[in-house]
Amino acid sequence: MPAGAAEADPARLERVEVSSRARLGEAESASEGEVGVERLALRPLLRPAELLEAMPGMTVTQHSGDGKANQYFLRGYNLDHGSDFATFVQGMPVNMASHAHGQGYMDLNFLIPELVESLRYRKGAFAAEDGDFATTGASRIGYTGEIARPYLQLTAGPHGYQRGLAAGSTRLGAGWTALGALEGSRYDGPWDQPEGLHRRNAVLRLSQGDERNGAHLDLLGYSAAWRASEHVPERAIDSGEIGRWGTLSPDDGGRTHRHSLSGGLAWNTGAGQWSADAWVIDYALNLFSAPSGLINGPQGDQHEQADHRRLWGGSLRQQLPAAALPAGQTLSWGLQWRHDRIGTLGLYDTVDRVRTHTVREDRVSQDSLGLFAEWGSRWTDWLRSTIGARWDRLQARITPTGGEFNADNGGRAQQSQFSPKLGLIARLGADTEAYLHWARAFRSNDARGATTTVNPADGSATDALPLLARTTTAELGLRTRPTPHWTSSLALWQANLASELVFVGDEGVTEARGASRRVGLEWSNDVQLGRDWLIDADLAWSRARFVDPVDTPLGRGTRVPNAVPLSGSLSAAWQPGGRWSAGLKLRYLGSYALEETGAQRSGAVLTINGRAGLRLNERWELGLDVLNLLNRRANDIEYWGAACTRAEGPACNGGQGLDGRLVHPMEPRSLRLSLRALL
Repeated sequence: MPAGAAEADPARLERVEVSSRARLGEAESASEGEVGVERLALRPLLRPAELLEAMPGMTVTQHSGDGKANQYFLRGYNLDHGSDFATFVQGMPVNMASHAHGQGYMDLNFLIPELVESLRYRKGAFAAEDGDFATTGASRIGYTGEIARPYLQLTAGPHGYQRGLAAGSTRLGAGWTALGALEGSRYDGPWDQPEGLHRRNAVLRLSQGDERNGAHLDLLGYSAAWRASEHVPERAIDSGEIGRWGTLSPDDGGRTHRHSLSGGLAWNTGAGQWSADAWVIDYALNLFSAPSGLINGPQGDQHEQADHRRLWGGSLRQQLPAAALPAGQTLSWGLQWRHDRIGTLGLYDTVDRVRTHTVREDRVSQDSLGLFAEWGSRWTDWLRSTIGARWDRLQARITPTGGEFNADNGGRAQQSQFSPKLGLIARLGADTEAYLHWARAFRSNDARGATTTVNPADGSATDALPLLARTTTAELGLRTRPTPHWTSSLALWQANLASELVFVGDEGVTEARGASRRVGLEWSNDVQLGRDWLIDADLAWSRARFVDPVDTPLGRGTRVPNAVPLSGSLSAAWQPGGRWSAGLKLRYLGSYALEETGAQRSGAVLTINGRAGLRLNERWELGLDVLNLLNRRANDIEYWGAACTRAEGPACNGGQGLDGRLVHPMEPRSLRLSLRALL
């Protein structure tokens, strides 16, 4: 069953001419683009966040239960749960600042893929409007405003997978349209301990006009609860202590919700093109996990990370009219503001989800303000440029509310950053453009790290760290159209990060892991074969190294752990306009270093997912998704770290644990059948 909202209208499934993911003469870089519903509709998905894989070079996976935010990889960065990539849905930020589990936590499980109309993306930090978390890039996901025919859809699959979706829209008059959707799903997965994942999702949307002259109001509600099978020591599986789908901690998992209200306006006056938006979000997560097994004793290492917050903010943007500027010039500016009021931000030791000890608990009030401007100039018919600038200020107040050694870790922190951006675009012919970009950018760190001087776990002294980590990045790109139906782009990029600052939520402290350098090459291709086939083929290579060698138990090394050096994808969509449609996606993830010396490496992973749709008549449609088509026995993700299993004994190796490979297996082949009734 195609995922895009446009699929509900049979007429819109007729043959269409589809442009590439970015157009010559319009794109500002070789690594930006937009993916429309025609390409999204036939992408088979195991998880909602895999929509981001429509962006060349992005990899989305999971190391725990499916109610938790995914793990993301892009441009030689292990983005963890979103630390260096910014995502917005309907203008609202998804990344969470100063999050209990990890900075930039980006949970996209609230997405309803069938409603997604477009995915806009930029890689690199070259756009002035992209601020915090956009070190490697940013994406903007937009929901459709109208569904041609309302529908009910039921999906079922193995391992207890069940999903129901109802969606539809109606025109209210005066140009307004109301759209509503309700989604519910459950899933146990292949795990020995059933996941028991339950999701509830609702969308109510009012919209009028378009992006240049219109308005929208969105009410979104999402909640989930689950039991997780975390990554486990591979040796526990190899020895037979647990099965491939087993766990060392039977009560891991969590519960979360995200409820939001947002609105936006766009209008055109004599003063230019204006847009404004505002939003408020109520968010909570209680996450229980024991990633190290039983290092701390026979009761296990389970802890709870709690995050309860409300956040609100908005933005204002103006593009000045051409008449107010010299010929060939454009000027835009904007203002962005965000406030996070976190009532509970805690780390607790737990047994069977019952708190036994508070490691640290805080209240955090955090504000971020960003001002940006961008000047574009067309110097000749073949040369144009952009000059951008951005100023950001972050300030936070941290109030300790619990923890034996946490009382002195409160205070205030603030820091500002100025980020210039430069770009040149040259038209080398009717079908070729070259791009050169340079920029400074930043990624914020957890605000608690900026005021923490005492390790809350043991009372030892620790150094406070800055709020911001600066990045300098550059890109040389080329986009060409060898034939009318084939667009190809090549991007050579470099990124220098001043410090890999990471707040370790499992320990309640921030670690500075040194400066790093990355370089990479990306090749992306969009091909339309005839009028029936759309092909996307992408290849990405990168090299990530610490500037200074890091001492580890395995020796000295400069490798950045879990930085993927090679990835590739091939997607095909067949849409002849008749009763049948189909999509296929191949993804390759190359072997990567698990620790700094590079002696321990992951295995390479190749997966293939497929999707087919059949329109039975004007009212009924069937869909079939085949996930992990080849039934590959591989791992979703691998780490290197210390843990103790029950067979090795609690507090093994003198309470230090045994280093080894930690793995989360890929789910086996799964078939999901959908039936949709058009009303």
